[in-house]
Amino acid sequence: MSYDANAAYNSDPDVPGTGTPDQGMSGQGWPGGQGYDGFGHGGSPRGATSPDDLSLPLYGATFGQAIKRFFRNYVKFSGRASRSEFWFAYLFLILAPIIPMILGFAGSAIAGISASGDSYNSTPPGGATALMAIAGILLAVVFLATIIPFISVGWRRLHDANFPGPMFFLWLIPGVGPIIVLILMVMEPKPEGQRFDR
Repeated sequence: MSYDANAAYNSDPDVPGTGTPDQGMSGQGWPGGQGYDGFGHGGSPRGATSPDDLSLPLYGATFGQAIKRFFRNYVKFSGRASRSEFWFAYLFLILAPIIPMILGFAGSAIAGISASGDSYNSTPPGGATALMAIAGILLAVVFLATIIPFISVGWRRLHDANFPGPMFFLWLIPGVGPIIVLILMVMEPKPEGQRFDR
């Protein structure tokens, strides 16, 4: 038996803002699909049925779908993002700087080998300097191109777990902040988080 994450989390498409009590997270929701507060925030959280639908989170997104949605929702702070969308984006941000870092290490290694071979000349060769400069520029470009969408996807992931988006800035607390935010990012999606959909 296979598990279809989108089917488990999708709600009744004919009734906006409501969840289906018999799908997804069982036991959450009330008869008639009115949810916990009578305004449709109950049942199962609504999810996108198509990867191109950016208005709802895509539960069970693949790596490629998550990265595409990461950049297409570049500055979108309203709505929600699924756990797979956030964690695949996080993985992408870990992998993206690898090539610039390899270039930087290669430049440093060349400079180190050159310095050890010629004790009278401490100037690194031009190739090593060029490699380190290119690595620094590429790292800066990767950082600047991904910082806003990373904050955005984290903000929306918090919404999916029914937390306010500004809690993402707990990340800035030295030591424990990143741990707190990462714990919040693994929280289950909650139907009440639909209140952030606009």
